[in-house]
Amino acid sequence: MPEAPAAADQVAPPSSSAAWTGWREFRVIRREFEDASYTQCSFYLAPVDGVSLPPFRPGQFLTFWLEVANARSEGGVGVHTVTRCYSLSDTPESTSYRVTIKRVIAPIDRPDLPAGASSSHFHDRVQEGDVLRLKAPSGHFCIDPDASVPAVLIAGGIGITPMMSMLRWCLAEQPGRRVNLYFGLRNGDEHPFKHQLEQLASLHPHFHLTMVYSRPGPTDVIGRDYNAVGHIDIELLRRTLPHGRHRFYVCGPAAMMASLVPAIIDWGVPEQDLHYEAFGPASVHIARILPETPPPILATAVEVHFQRSGRTLAWEGRDESLLEFAERHGIVVDSGCRSGSCGTCETKLISGTVHYTHEPDHDVVPGHCLLCVCTPRSTLVLEA
Repeated sequence: MPEAPAAADQVAPPSSSAAWTGWREFRVIRREFEDASYTQCSFYLAPVDGVSLPPFRPGQFLTFWLEVANARSEGGVGVHTVTRCYSLSDTPESTSYRVTIKRVIAPIDRPDLPAGASSSHFHDRVQEGDVLRLKAPSGHFCIDPDASVPAVLIAGGIGITPMMSMLRWCLAEQPGRRVNLYFGLRNGDEHPFKHQLEQLASLHPHFHLTMVYSRPGPTDVIGRDYNAVGHIDIELLRRTLPHGRHRFYVCGPAAMMASLVPAIIDWGVPEQDLHYEAFGPASVHIARILPETPPPILATAVEVHFQRSGRTLAWEGRDESLLEFAERHGIVVDSGCRSGSCGTCETKLISGTVHYTHEPDHDVVPGHCLLCVCTPRSTLVLEA
């Protein structure tokens, strides 16, 4: 067991309760690539109004409103707006934020699929001096303040971003707390924050870094660049973690989450000691990793009235969410992440009750609902 942290280490993470509402303008003050393949870029953002930033909880994300270029079918280039969420990748600081964004390309086996619109926009078009619109830090995937419980951070690929925020906060504010970071990725060319992590591990005796490469490159050296070949799995955790209680934080792609999160539970880790978040398209499927409370079985179809659209439709359970239901019937609803994080599809619930497929990361305003992650419990009247 690690030694008990000193009283000075019992520091609570900052709160974002004093954050602003709505959109706020930020200027890009710096761009910096974090990997040798130039696919993962950090963007440093300062508020245009110059007002100090409220602190956030390490692990939270920012929501961006973007005007993204797209090719029109009749030729020429137009723009459309998208809303995207990106994790903060550094400790809270009063003058700027940092997000680190990986360029999403079409899969090698599916070149017909489009590249990531928002990540391509950031990499190709967002430059120093540009102004972006942001919502305040949000999200519930945050480091726990109890320094007496060792933290185990497990990241796959760009899932390292919230872990960097948690790690740097822990090392600065709770230097006596044991922190294990397991970081899985393909090889050294795609290894973000490599030198930062190595330096932090050398400076902090309670920080233990384990790198896992699935496909090491010809210049990657085991014992120098990485510690194991393959993927992060429960056997690696069993073999390398000391006996005793730990609090786990897991973030990565769908395949890693689907295998590792249930395995950690089967290992006997209690629910309160396991926190997880997927990134990118995987976040849409995060609720399917673990059994969820099933939605209520409605004996008959229920009416859903969209007040602004003037439509009354019968919900028969064919759709996974009210957002999909609305879109299937041609009702336009603004949406972004489609996983309960950004709040773009938040709609006033005039009457009736809904069931959430999983707890949203977005803090829903009382009397409202997030259409992307809920289904009807009863007849509904929605403002949309």
